[in-house]
Amino acid sequence: MIAQLLGAPGVAMCTPRGLGRSYSDAALNDGGCVIDMTRLDRMLDFDPASGVLECEAGTSLSDIVHHFLPRGWFLAVTPGTRFVTVGGAIASDVHGKNHHRDGTVVSSVLSFTLQTGGGDLLRCSREEHSDVFWATLGGMGLTGVVLTARLRLRPVTSAYVSVDYAKAAHIDDALGRFALDDARYEYSVAWIDCLARGVAMGRAVLMRANHTPVNDLPASVRNPLALPRRLALGVPFDLPGIALNRYSVGAFNAVYYHTHRHGSQRIVDLGRYFYPLDAISNWNRMYGRRGFTQYQVAFPQRTARDALVAVLERLTASRRASFLAVLKQFGAANQAPLSFPIPGFTLALDIPVNDGTAEFVGQLNALALQYGGRVYLAKDAVLDAPTLSAMYPRAAEFVALARKLDPEGRISSSLARRVGLDSSATARAAS
Repeated sequence: MIAQLLGAPGVAMCTPRGLGRSYSDAALNDGGCVIDMTRLDRMLDFDPASGVLECEAGTSLSDIVHHFLPRGWFLAVTPGTRFVTVGGAIASDVHGKNHHRDGTVVSSVLSFTLQTGGGDLLRCSREEHSDVFWATLGGMGLTGVVLTARLRLRPVTSAYVSVDYAKAAHIDDALGRFALDDARYEYSVAWIDCLARGVAMGRAVLMRANHTPVNDLPASVRNPLALPRRLALGVPFDLPGIALNRYSVGAFNAVYYHTHRHGSQRIVDLGRYFYPLDAISNWNRMYGRRGFTQYQVAFPQRTARDALVAVLERLTASRRASFLAVLKQFGAANQAPLSFPIPGFTLALDIPVNDGTAEFVGQLNALALQYGGRVYLAKDAVLDAPTLSAMYPRAAEFVALARKLDPEGRISSSLARRVGLDSSATARAAS
């Protein structure tokens, strides 16, 4: 069906779309067609001895957790929401709170089948069509349409993690704690107060965790592999745009920082630790009608400290408030040309949209370039082609391969055309 659609007369510039959780225009296609992949959601095979699952690309991470956590298996790498598809996770080369140890989702992906714009059906792995395999990881759906995938789940004995909380008084304290202790933990993340100034700039609460063995669970947990049921919450309407301002966010930050006890420990279920916002439907309405742009940037180890200080100073000087600011340490990079993580640190910000937001994000991009950083394409909304080429030196290599896979320019997206990854432009010019 996908092959027929890509080859149909009069149909051009298609892009696959999963559950639409990318913050950018990766799954938008102005003037073209969008392929809804969510109907391709069958689980095809599972090996209980190895934990290898074969499924269609439209399968959601939520469905995998729902079906396999009760059987003692969890995702090896998961982003901050489970409402993404396997195909979308591959296209964005998603990372989680364990990148410092396990890398991106590619660490669990064994192979996938890819329908190219040129009509070929490829089985891609580290051994077969390895160049296409790596280009597809982080390729934002531009090498073709992922149809099925084989990925390895990780065994767990409970649906809980044991979290250690540590308060950091400022950015240097936070980075020092990451460097000192992260190797002890499977998962590591920090909430950071992006409005704190002076000696408290970058104060943070670090939340590092390991999977909780079943024997360490309290007696009140009767089903160790079941996620607790929670009351469904939701935001029923768009809040007034003024609701989230630097004063309200500053008050929230102060309460959040002071209510977390340094050195405390807590057993938390996987849903609460990995997917806190999934419990609140339509949480984006908290930002009002104009919404927000999420900005995620990574800096190399050698410049990370100065770069983070520069970003936080720019943020506070602009009097902008990020309701959610997350800091994580990245481990080694992989060989995918458009994979986002690099060894160092990454900061993610939610920036409410107003008339000057695009210009402000452009200023942050300039800072990123100055310090050797890069932004995450799955969350970018304003990047241009020259900036992308500077941040991702292998972008031209990616475009050349995408053009080879799709000589008639059947695959494209609004993101691709905005940032210069559109191989279809050359094909159209040559036709």
